[in-house]
Amino acid sequence: MVGRAYAIFDTAIGRCGIVWSSTGVVAVQLPEAREIDTRRRIFAVHPEAREQRPSENAELAIEGITVLLQGSDPDFSEVSLDAGGVPGFNRRVYEYTCTIPRGETRTYHEIAKALGASGAAHSVAQAIAKNPYMLIVPCHRVLEAGNYTDRLSPYGGVISKRRLLALEGAHPIASKTLFEVLLPVAPPRPPT
Repeated sequence: MVGRAYAIFDTAIGRCGIVWSSTGVVAVQLPEAREIDTRRRIFAVHPEAREQRPSENAELAIEGITVLLQGSDPDFSEVSLDAGGVPGFNRRVYEYTCTIPRGETRTYHEIAKALGASGAAHSVAQAIAKNPYMLIVPCHRVLEAGNYTDRLSPYGGVISKRRLLALEGAHPIASKTLFEVLLPVAPPRPPT
C-alpha cells in the first residue's frame, strides 16, 4: 500500500472511521451525528486517504475499538501506530496515557509531573487535544483539574469524555453546571 487509506466501521455508538498507512494507524475518528460528517472530518485532515478494506493492523484496531465501545476491555498491544508526524513530547504523553488503567483518570498536571515536566500541564493538554489515535490512546482518561469531562479532541466527534468514561466504569466529577460557574463570580450576600 502506498499513502494512506481509511475505512468506516460500525460500533455500539455509531459509525467510526480509521485512517492507516503501511506503518500503522494514523488516526481514529469517532462518529459525528451523520456518517457523511464523519467522512468529511477524515477528508479535512487526511485528503489523500482513499477508502479501502482495512489492513491487518487496522482490523486489530477496529476490533479493539468495537470491544471498548461495547463496554469491554480491549487489547491494543499489537496495534502499530504511525507516529511519523507526531512531535516527541506528544508521543511521550500518548505513551504515558496508554498506561492509565481502565476506569481510572489522571489530570494534565499529574501527567506532566510523571513525565518530569511539572510545569508543562498546558503542553500535556495541547497534546491530548491533538490525539489522533482516539480510544487506542485513551485520552478520555485525561482530564483537566477538577476532573471535568466535557472536552474531547477534534477526532472525538459528538461523543463526550463522560460517555466514554461511563463505558469503562469510571466516575469522574461531573462537569460544572451554569450555577456552579456563576456562583464564585457572584457570592451570596452576607446576612444582615
